[in-house]
Parts: sequence; C-alpha cells; structure tokens
Amino acid sequence: MAASEDDLLLPRLPELLETSKKLLEEVEEATEPTGSRIIQDKVFKGLNLLEKAAGMLSELDLFSRNEDLEEIASTDLKYLMVPALQGALTLKQVNSSKRLDHLQQAREHFINFLTQCHCYHVAEFQLPQSKNNSAENNTASSSMAYPNLVAMASQRQAKIERYKQKKELEHRLSALKSAVESGQADDERVREYHLLHLRRWIGICLEEIESIDQEIKILKERDSPREESTSHSSLPEKPPMKPFILTRNKAQAKVFGAGYPSLATMTVSDWYDQHQKYGALPDRGIAKPPSAAQQQEDEEQKDDEGEEKTLHRQREWDDWKDTHPRGYGNRQNMG
Repeated sequence: MAASEDDLLLPRLPELLETSKKLLEEVEEATEPTGSRIIQDKVFKGLNLLEKAAGMLSELDLFSRNEDLEEIASTDLKYLMVPALQGALTLKQVNSSKRLDHLQQAREHFINFLTQCHCYHVAEFQLPQSKNNSAENNTASSSMAYPNLVAMASQRQAKIERYKQKKELEHRLSALKSAVESGQADDERVREYHLLHLRRWIGICLEEIESIDQEIKILKERDSPREESTSHSSLPEKPPMKPFILTRNKAQAKVFGAGYPSLATMTVSDWYDQHQKYGALPDRGIAKPPSAAQQQEDEEQKDDEGEEKTLHRQREWDDWKDTHPRGYGNRQNMG
C-alpha cells in the first residue's frame, strides 16, 4: 500500500483506539448504574468507534495469517485488541430482551481476538470450544451420574494460574506505562508493553467466555418452559356448544321444540353421543344412558324371565306334593 494512503488512514487508528479504551475505563470505573443514560451513551459511542477501527483494519489488511509475530511492527500490536474491546463494551449493553444476542455477539468478538492471538503465538493457551461443542459437552456431563472431579480440579488450577499471571502482568504494565506513554521508552520496551496488554486481555477473554456460556445456558433453560406453554396454547380449540333443551326421549323433544323452533332439542342419548364425539366425555367409568327401544326391550326381557321363574317354582311345588303326603313333617299334633 502506498505511503500516502498510510498517512491518510493510520493516524486515525490510534485516536479511535485510545478514545474507545478510555471510554471502556470510564464505564468500568463509573459509580453510576450501568443502565444509566450517561453510561449507555459511552458504551454506544465506544462501540461505534471500534466498529470504524475494525473497518479500517480490514481495509488496510494490517494483519495476515501468513505472518509471524516478529513481522508485526511494535506500534501495530495494540490494534489486535480491537475485537477484545468490542466484546467488553458489548457486555456493558443493558437490554433484557436482547441479552442473549449481546452475549453471543460478545462471545464472537472474544473468540476472534483469541484466534488471532493463538495464530500469532502471543501466549500459550487453549482456544475455547465452539458453542455447539460446548453444548454437547454440557449435555454429556449432565448425563453423568458423578461429576468429573479431575476436570474440576484442573479447571480450578487453571483459574488460579490465570489469576497469578494477571497480577504479574498488571505489575509489569504499571512499571512500563509511564515510560511508554511519555515516549521515552525504546522499541523493545514498547513492544513488551503491548504484548503484556495482549496477554492480559487473553486471560480476561477466557474468563468472560466461561461466564457467557454459563449465562447463555441459564437463559435458554429459563425460556424453554415459555416455549412449551406457547406450543400448548397454540392447540386448536374445540368448537363451543350451542344452547339446547335436554329431554328424556324424542316425544318430549317434539313437544319442547314446537314452541321454540330456533332452539335445538335433543334426547339424553343424543347429548351423550355428541359429547363423546368431541371427546368431552370418557368411555371408561361412565355408563351410556339406554335408549327408549332398549328400555322397552329390557322390560320385556325382565317380564319373560319373571314368568319363567314363576312357572319353574310352580312345577317344583307340584312335584314335591306328589312325593310327600299331606301333613308330612307336622310333628306338633302327634298323639
């Protein structure tokens, strides 16, 4: 790229980066609530500045995967922090309805920063897993009866090591800060200063991604019951029943329906059949009312059974009298 283009574009990058860094520091050190108008204005302003800086870096093609860390100029190392700053400011946005989107966007910015640092071997660390792989691992670990104590112990040890490294980096940065900002430091110290900043942000991004994954899991579990209730409420409703007069038989239906032709009439059997058709009544535990013909048939059957029983008892009495003389069994009048 021509030197004239560098002169036009590069001078703006330091200004954009320093202003956005200063805005992030003000947001983190502010005593006002994060959701206040003043803080949110600084957050939006910082995100806009970083978006412009990212666009300029893309146009300049300042970083290439084919280059090594030693090939990057010391003054250009600080621009690798742009995605990390974008992720940090994205997390500062306050909007409960868009919280999941903000978390996913911040995670993507952090992953971009860590991927660049990993490619340039800025520090030795393991890249976080993608969202799909982490979701599968969470499902697999939750299905286990007992937690993996070895993995938990290694994670705890890694956090302790990151904390120690963070404190050491902050101590070394404070020792170099005054010399670099005053312009008295040589190129070697400037390079060390920017590399320490990158390594500090690597630790910050790894911790933020762990917190983001936990919060995303909580938000999805919280929203899943709402989706289930919405799916149940979307089921088709049964058609409302029209008003009617309930009668015992068809004869009463004709009588009651004659004076009210607009009002529907039905027998008890018809009413039961209609409710059973729409699934309003179960088949088990409820006896279906018999129809008039069924009632008449049952009565005739009962009469026939009664006559047969009477005839059978009469025949048994006649047979008994034939084999037993009159007065058999009467022992009270014995002489």
